[in-house]
Amino acid sequence: MVTHSASLYLAAVLIWGSTWFAITFQLGTVAAEISLVYRFGLAAIILLLFCLFTRRKLRFTVSEHGFIALQGLFLFSSNYLVFYWATSLLTSGIVALLFSTVILMNIVNGAVFMGSPVRPRVMLGACIGIGGIAAIFWSEVSSVENIADTWRGLWMCLIATFFASIGNIISARNQKSGIPVVQTNAWGMAYGTMIMIVFALFSRATFNYDPTLSYSLSLIYLAVFGSILAFGSYLTLVGRIGADKAAYAAVLFPVIALGLSTLFENYIWTLQALLGFAMVLLGNYIVLSRQS
Repeated sequence: MVTHSASLYLAAVLIWGSTWFAITFQLGTVAAEISLVYRFGLAAIILLLFCLFTRRKLRFTVSEHGFIALQGLFLFSSNYLVFYWATSLLTSGIVALLFSTVILMNIVNGAVFMGSPVRPRVMLGACIGIGGIAAIFWSEVSSVENIADTWRGLWMCLIATFFASIGNIISARNQKSGIPVVQTNAWGMAYGTMIMIVFALFSRATFNYDPTLSYSLSLIYLAVFGSILAFGSYLTLVGRIGADKAAYAAVLFPVIALGLSTLFENYIWTLQALLGFAMVLLGNYIVLSRQS
């Protein structure tokens, strides 16, 4: 089981770390809410068809559907929409730093809503990891010029991260209630898609499509890998090792993204960034060690 959990953790980190790069091809022509409709709509269709072909249970009670819909609201729609808005006001480094606070939020929300114990080693590792991310992206954080937009973006990021954390806790609750991850994600993404459609109609967004190859390929990658596989791996981990420990993957996402930036965007590593990376690895070891 330890090996399987490690594989799930690695899959979530590598895939979500690469989605930062893929999302850049989604921005511009199509409104954020419409791109999210396409992304989670496609993912939901694929997952529902998979469940039908593999004869997995798709019928749940009204109450169960209510909690699945809540997961869709907080994890597959509203959090992403607010993050998309925030990225138009902040640099990717600041967004990465703020999203890494999901670890601390999961610890607090897990204790409040699930009665989960606050593990000191996880808290320590989380703080070290977040400090490492701050060191890596400090140049972006310290070069902020538009203070008003920065504060707006900051609050948007924290709200979006809080939504994601609540979604994590709801997923843990659903799994404890016996609702399987695959079916929950299938219905949850379908509900998230419907929520985004309703929002798009109220906001009068244009249901257009970017016909470029880069948009289509990034959409498929985000739907299949970034949504189906990554969420399946990550939420299984949430149920298995706890929302606090699983959330440490959020600290490693931007490190993978920087690796891709090094390959494709000529990112140059400084001594401070390398020290920050070492802190992230140390925090990862502390959080995931068996003593935690």
